[in-house]
Amino acid sequence: MKSTRKAYGEFLESIGANEDVVVLDADLASATKTDMFQKKYPERDIDVGIAEQDLVGTACGLALSGKTVFASTFAMFMAGRAYDQIRNTAAYSHVNVNLCATHAGVMVGEDGPTHQCIEDVALMNVVPTMKVFSPADDISTKKILSLCMKEDGPKYIRLGRSDVEDIYDESYEFKLGGSHTFGDGKDGTIFAYGPTVSIALNAQKDLANEGINVRVVDLYSIKPVDKEAIIKCAKETERLVSIEDHSVIGGIGSIIANVLCESYPKKLEKIGIQDRFGKSGSAKAVYEYFGLTKENIENKFKKI
Repeated sequence: MKSTRKAYGEFLESIGANEDVVVLDADLASATKTDMFQKKYPERDIDVGIAEQDLVGTACGLALSGKTVFASTFAMFMAGRAYDQIRNTAAYSHVNVNLCATHAGVMVGEDGPTHQCIEDVALMNVVPTMKVFSPADDISTKKILSLCMKEDGPKYIRLGRSDVEDIYDESYEFKLGGSHTFGDGKDGTIFAYGPTVSIALNAQKDLANEGINVRVVDLYSIKPVDKEAIIKCAKETERLVSIEDHSVIGGIGSIIANVLCESYPKKLEKIGIQDRFGKSGSAKAVYEYFGLTKENIENKFKKI
């Protein structure tokens, strides 16, 4: 069990010997875990203070000068306060910068609805040329970040606060526009990303015990999304469910629905935040409140 934000900090520390790497934060180094890099390489760590627009603008300037740049803050501040700079400086100029947003979704828990960013996937998905990723565990975080270092242009990497279960092993390779399918069940498909992948896998086990065999698809590359995998699952499985720690409006459910509408029309049941703000409480309690649970997935499959 490890949070993806901690995996991010460990990744930065592991590549810190590369003198081209520069890390920026906005007064949240201990929370985003960039303090691991900061302690070892202070000369290449920049804290811009509580100034997220400056965070993105400075990161873009450094990237344009040839540096490998990782800029970090909470998802609410990155996608919200710095949206103009992300759109017009990073994306419009096609800057090779890695925007790593931690504390995404209602998983932030006790920080409450003002800090629970449930709109960032929708916001980043509509920004031209932006690539969007959401890793599910420790290994996928580090491998996706390594992949981002090889990809040109702006990238948005969505990370979480709470610990999540280990899912992948070191042998799996991630790719832009890719996904990973767990199992080959024909009764249905659960689409997930980030922290909801482990929830979906637990639901998969419970459903199998009741004779319902489903597959789980981790859509870790949100943009570009793996359209072929979505269509394949729609053709091969009877029931489709998506689950995400994000608004159902503009999230992965909407992205999947667009793919289905264009290529293979089929009903999709969406689990997520239903057009409302979050609630303050422990991550577990908030997930239960909004139905981001294996039990809700199981009930959806039985009712469809």
